[in-house]
Amino acid sequence: MDTYAYKYPFFCVFMEGKAIDYLINEQIKDSEVRVIGPEGGQLGVMSIAEAREKAEEAGLDLVRVSPNAKPPVCKIIDFGKFRYEMARKEKDAKKKQKVVEIKEVRLSPNIEENDLNTKITQARKFLMKGNRVKVTLRFRGRELAYVNQSKGILDNFVEQLADISTVDKQAKFEGRSMFMFLAAKSSK
Repeated sequence: MDTYAYKYPFFCVFMEGKAIDYLINEQIKDSEVRVIGPEGGQLGVMSIAEAREKAEEAGLDLVRVSPNAKPPVCKIIDFGKFRYEMARKEKDAKKKQKVVEIKEVRLSPNIEENDLNTKITQARKFLMKGNRVKVTLRFRGRELAYVNQSKGILDNFVEQLADISTVDKQAKFEGRSMFMFLAAKSSK
């Protein structure tokens, strides 16, 4: 029964960005704890010695699952099985989460129509996959003098992709480039 206490000093799980430490058996130093039995029923508030005794009778471990409660809550469970289930839950949560990437499409102020169409097709593919697209319009040398005329390129870009995207962040000028973000329309 105490083999887990020696192999694993404590078991730490990350839930909602916070680390939760699970102390077991002799590692629990609280004087009184609320105990939940192996079947999930409440056994009540008792001293730590009584709780350990009940866990030994059941042939299981006493695990502190809620350290911030008053008094702390402990469960009588098989610690190895508990660790396995928590790791499974964490793995399933990672599988289900969708990671949205930001893909970049670079343009120049003197881009030709066919090149622009190619970039629009590329951005359309990114948006169809569910990614966000950062459209960057780079200015070099004297091109900075024609910033106002170049705004039309971005407007045309947005207009061409209006059927599948929305403007997430409006065009913003920063340094020698102007950029904006497009996001795929949610299909509801």
